[in-house]
Amino acid sequence: MKQMIVHYESKQTQMALVEEGKLVEFAIERSHNHSLVGSFYKGRVVNVLPGMQAAFVDIGHKKNAFLYVDDVLHPHLEKQPKEKPSIENLLRVGQEVVVQVMKEPLGSKGPRVTTHYSLPGRWVVYMPNADYVAVSKKVSKEHERSRLKMLGEEIRHEGEGIIMRTVSEEENPGAIAGDLDLLREQWRMIQKRADASVAPSLLHQDLSIVQRFIRDVFDPQQDELQIDSAKGAREAEMFLEEIAHGSHLPVTVYQGQEHIFRSFGIQEQMERDFSRKVILESGGSIVWDQTEALTVVDVNTGKYIGGDSLEDTVTRTNLLAAEEIARLIRLRDVGGIIIVDFIDMEQDQHRQDVVDRLEAGMSKDRTKSHVVGWTKLGLLELTRKKVRDDTAMLFAKPCDTCEGTGKINLLGIH
Repeated sequence: MKQMIVHYESKQTQMALVEEGKLVEFAIERSHNHSLVGSFYKGRVVNVLPGMQAAFVDIGHKKNAFLYVDDVLHPHLEKQPKEKPSIENLLRVGQEVVVQVMKEPLGSKGPRVTTHYSLPGRWVVYMPNADYVAVSKKVSKEHERSRLKMLGEEIRHEGEGIIMRTVSEEENPGAIAGDLDLLREQWRMIQKRADASVAPSLLHQDLSIVQRFIRDVFDPQQDELQIDSAKGAREAEMFLEEIAHGSHLPVTVYQGQEHIFRSFGIQEQMERDFSRKVILESGGSIVWDQTEALTVVDVNTGKYIGGDSLEDTVTRTNLLAAEEIARLIRLRDVGGIIIVDFIDMEQDQHRQDVVDRLEAGMSKDRTKSHVVGWTKLGLLELTRKKVRDDTAMLFAKPCDTCEGTGKINLLGIH
């Protein structure tokens, strides 16, 4: 069972997701700064760069959006071995184009956009131009994968693409087909707005942070939703009714005197989990350091001396650390290159056990990641898709003196 704990303020909404008593995701959405990812815009090409095989598109924000050639080609064409056409043959300055944001603006970079459109629903992801059916890799039963694949082929129209999401496993065909119909209608509305609007203009904005988490990770029949706002709870109830058709647990309006995050132990966990040094339950520790290029995680035995031998002690510490690192990468929403300096182990099997433990933990993460393997220096290298700034950066700002990072309290919890 999961718990979603939501705190509303006038200028921002904070959401914490708890699984088996542990904080696994945290997100903030400010009223003046809604997430761009997933939103559709009618933009105007302002610059075409053949040397970069990319174009810059004005979508009405401070920084122009970046559109790479692969994201302009038809979803299948960029996978062909033949030489790609030049971006100059695909786009021209002044051309209007409908794009979807796939990455938030990061640092000095503007948002990254694509013409490979996708609309996520409760059970499926609808891709109006993809022309294929796929099933989430997390659906492991072969007979269920086959059923969903066949169902997708039956309900899609020619030229459309569908991804069957993990939650569609064992779901009835009527619910999945209904979800697809809603997404088709959403796409028709986007096209209608595009025809009637002048670039740059917003055509469609993705759901609010609470609605997105309900859609993507929430089980309406099992999971608990606590909100400290009556208005927010009503909105969540309406959304749950829309996607679950009455088959959901009621939303609870938190009315305690203590801050909702303190009451549910969220604040205490955040103070621990967003620290540079995180102490493991065994007494070992993991230390996080972040640069512009990558994130480095160092594992130490600390006070843990519980093994029968040095190799046993080291391996147990590394296994515990691997499990915790997987959770913290998801919680901190770390993206890009990640290097983990585990304590040296002598046996290859122990090194593989650590990789397996890390991969098992990261399989619960909705963001795509890949464990590359051990480097020649004995470091474990992995990557995770970078969509937005790391969550940890929400609680830090550059020090005026040393240009380092200083902690600031953005939660309003005292």
